[in-house]
Parts: sequence; structure tokens; C-alpha cells
Amino acid sequence: MIRFGLCCIFKEEPIRFGRATAGFLLKFSPAERRERLSKICLANAQSLFRALAFCRQNGIGCFRINSQILPLKTHPDLGYEVSDLPDAKTIMDTFKACGRFGRDHDIRTTFHPDQFIVLSSPHADVVARSVADLEYQAEVAGWVNADAINIHAGGVYGDKASALMRLRETVEMLSDPVRKRLTLENDDKSYSPRDLLPVCEDMQIPLTYDVHHHRCLKDGLTLEQATAQAAATWNREPLFHLSSPEKGWESGAPRHHHDYIDIRDLPKL
Repeated sequence: MIRFGLCCIFKEEPIRFGRATAGFLLKFSPAERRERLSKICLANAQSLFRALAFCRQNGIGCFRINSQILPLKTHPDLGYEVSDLPDAKTIMDTFKACGRFGRDHDIRTTFHPDQFIVLSSPHADVVARSVADLEYQAEVAGWVNADAINIHAGGVYGDKASALMRLRETVEMLSDPVRKRLTLENDDKSYSPRDLLPVCEDMQIPLTYDVHHHRCLKDGLTLEQATAQAAATWNREPLFHLSSPEKGWESGAPRHHHDYIDIRDLPKL
């Protein structure tokens, strides 16, 4: 049986996740910044609970959590520990309540960090910031019982083999809370399933197979072959991504995702 999931954003339901910009918060004193961040973090935890309740009410079995659920958590000037926020206990308790609700009602939660999370970068500062962001998401994942933090492999930088080697080296250094949840996803420009499967198999990292991306970046594997090989990398329920092109497959620009899925794009497996 397939369980279907929702991705981060609600268009019609009054469920919203707040953000903050560094430029705005830097106008305030450190104490006022913490107060404002605390209110946003608490509101986001409460919105997550409402999102999971919506999933339960509508028979939806999985929810992808917004990667900015704790805004500016690792910002070089504004970063913070949740424990230092005025509403720290209530924030953590609300996230943990989300975890209990998900377990009680069999709703899976996952993370998909932003595109600037690049473990294969040749620049040490980019890798360090990426790891810091993964650590924060793993902390929240522990509270909410999320079992996947899904990332792309990053850029090729003119030498795919070297980039993949850097990826492997960085993964080896990740903490256990990150490593046990880390998954890799094929993308639509640089890394196909055939590129990532050897890394996933060697390092015991699950492959989150994205069918849309594979249709954009073909590699000789059929959808059936890629599905089976990706599923074999998981030691728990596999995670797959599916979407449709915004303007159709004949538009010449199929990479852009539509808000909805065309039923004809579901693989006939």
C-alpha cells in the first residue's frame, strides 16, 4: 500500500509557517530578537501540529516539514539555541507533542533542507554551514520523530568523481543523529540514480528516488529498475518523490514543478 504525503505549504488551509529575515531582526536589541524568534518558533510548532491533524483528518500519511521551521537557527550573527529562547520549554514540548501525534496516528514526517545544503562543495565554509544546518534539523527531527533528512548531492564542479568523493568524506564525519536520518535524492541536472546508487549502497544511505527528476535526467535505468534499486537501499519504509511539470512535458522546460500531480505521471509499476 502506498501512503501519499504533503509538502510543507498549504494553499487553502489557514496553516502558515512564519519566517524572519536577518536584515529585519538586526534592527532590534539581542533580547528583542530572541523574543521575536521565540514567538515565531512557537507559532511554527503549533502550525506543525495543525498540519499533522489535517493530514490525519484527510487520510494523508506523510508530511514534509519546512526546513526553516526554526528561522535563522544557524545564522552566523543571529543563530541561537532553542533552550535560550523565552518560550523554550513550550516550544520543545509542542514539537514533542507533534512527534507523539505522528506516532499515534502513523503519520510520517521528513525534512528536505534547502538547496544551499551542499556536502560536496569544495569550499570548507559552505560544508561547515551545511553540516550545522543538518545538525539543527536532526535536533528537531528527534523531537517530532522524523526519520528522513533528504538532501541532493550538490554541484559537479567540473569533476563529478571528485565531488562524490567529497560527499562521501563529509558524510563520514556527520553525527549519528544526522547520519541515521540522512537520505540522498537524485536531481534533474547533475546526479541521476545511476550516479548515486553506488554511494548509497556503499555507505548505507537510502536513496530517495525522484521520478520527475529521473524523467528530466535520464541515465539508462528504467523507472522500474530505479524504483527497485532505490527501495533496496532502505532499511525502513522507502520514500519516493513524484511531481508533474508546470507546463507539460512538451513545453521544453519540464523541470519546473506543477502545484498538482497529473494522474498520468504516476508510474505504472
